[in-house]
Amino acid sequence: MFNSLVKNVSSEEAYKLLSNDSEFFILDVRTKEEYDNGHIPGAKLVPVQLLPTKVNELDKYKNKAILVYCASGGRSPRAVTILKNNGFKNIYHLSRGISSWKYNLTR
Repeated sequence: MFNSLVKNVSSEEAYKLLSNDSEFFILDVRTKEEYDNGHIPGAKLVPVQLLPTKVNELDKYKNKAILVYCASGGRSPRAVTILKNNGFKNIYHLSRGISSWKYNLTR
């Protein structure tokens, strides 16, 4: 589904990447209610339905590694496509979403 600009990662792989690189930008594309119930520490919320109009606000992260996730991996592929179409080149996709995340969440 994705090309070389996008790497599908498990929650274990994502956790290791985030632990080793404090420069990662983390993008949560769920709803505000879902985000408020718990999100990966440091994640920025931009619901996928708002991303097309807000993607320009993320321009400063274009050259950073970016981890994208939703609840179970259903909405985030749409967000990945939007990011790719807007010049993001180092995208990591949490393949099964936050439902597979076994680590601490922030509320």
